[in-house]
Amino acid sequence: MLIAGRYQLHDPIGRGAMGEVWRAYDETLGRPVAVKLLLNQGADATAASRFRLEAQTAGRLNHPNVVGVLDFGEQEDRLYLVMELVEGDSLARLLTDSGTLPAERVARIAAEAAAGLAAAHRQGIVHRDIKPANLLLDAHGTCKIGDFGIARFLDDPGAALTATGHIVGTSLYIAPERALGETAGPPSDMYSLGCVLYQLLTGRPPFEADSAVGILHQHLDSAPVPPRELGVAIPPAFENYLLGLLNKQPQDRPTAEQAAEWFASGSWQGRAEPLPAAAPMTAPMAAPAAASPAVAGHAQGPVPLGETGPATTYMLPKAAGAANRAGRGHGARRTGAGGPAGRRPKVVGAVAGAALFLAAVLVGMAWFSPDGSSAETPSPSDSPTASASSSGSDSASDSDSDSGTGSSPASVPAAPQQSPSSADASAPSPETSPGSTPGQTRPPQTTATAEQQENQQSENEDEPDEEEPDEDENGN
Repeated sequence: MLIAGRYQLHDPIGRGAMGEVWRAYDETLGRPVAVKLLLNQGADATAASRFRLEAQTAGRLNHPNVVGVLDFGEQEDRLYLVMELVEGDSLARLLTDSGTLPAERVARIAAEAAAGLAAAHRQGIVHRDIKPANLLLDAHGTCKIGDFGIARFLDDPGAALTATGHIVGTSLYIAPERALGETAGPPSDMYSLGCVLYQLLTGRPPFEADSAVGILHQHLDSAPVPPRELGVAIPPAFENYLLGLLNKQPQDRPTAEQAAEWFASGSWQGRAEPLPAAAPMTAPMAAPAAASPAVAGHAQGPVPLGETGPATTYMLPKAAGAANRAGRGHGARRTGAGGPAGRRPKVVGAVAGAALFLAAVLVGMAWFSPDGSSAETPSPSDSPTASASSSGSDSASDSDSDSGTGSSPASVPAAPQQSPSSADASAPSPETSPGSTPGQTRPPQTTATAEQQENQQSENEDEPDEEEPDEDENGN
């Protein structure tokens, strides 16, 4: 059968809800192609429109992980769509033949399928029917997304041509928000991709039930069983990311671009992140002259790779003080390693010493004040010399009155002459109080007290000089 005068049909290779796919040959360009013919959909008025929509959406995409559309037309009242021929099997047939796939191959399929979905999402296209039958593997094992028959444009809400009250898509892979009748978006495609990856690893869909309605309820309310609990040998990182794709909330799922990059980079293997490089050792806090060349060279930077160096140590705050004390014991001068806390005892000791010194000065000034010294210093009138003179005068007066000789100056016996040395000897020492012991000393007298004593001594010396002539007269 020849379509449009150039596409020669050979044998059918697949059949879907809307059409059947034939292996064909483009006689004009001389290459094999796949031709999809629309089935008779007399009861579905939107079938033709959806078929045209598939041609338009796939025609806008040009990506190695998306089946390319080459031509579109109508032949004898039948619409046809010409696509590139993928020499390989679909994932649905691969699951039937193999059951499960190893984690490494599943990760590669995930990276390529996510990259194709990312290209569609960038064009504002949502596939809405990601399932194993629509993911094809070519002869090189590259995954390609096909069958955009029920896709919708994000910028054209009216482009989703579905029957009223019907949920388009396959119940085994449908997203929870679509089960609630909400509008499909890019996160819906990522949920469906997660269901496919889960089935490739475990050999079964994440949710199963006896009816489509029961499956929808599980998509809404149930959590999938982690694959490792089913005996699947996959890294924990792969399992956690897969369960993230199956999150009930659309905003919590990774985007197609993020998933493609994550799987392509090998992060699914769960390799540990490299630890940061250790900080280089710093030279101990010591005098600059005491540092050896080896230590100084080590402090300038880390040891080159491949050379043996001292082990890296990490010093706690308390250990730093101990190291400084050890350095001081070996002769290294401590240069403020202790900080303000190390100088605090010295400052407190200095302040205490100054306070004690000031208190001692104040007590000494109060004890040796001039007012107290002058008050306790005996006056000249209270001295023994003055007492002796007064007693001598009184006795002389009594003797004169008794003898009846009168009170003439010649009859008064002269008091014994006191030399200055004797007067000084009889007088108490200016530095010793009359009632004090020889060991107790008095403070030096003031200038006024010294002058008074000198005047008194001068008067005492002058008095004997006046009485000497009287003694000579009485003697004669």
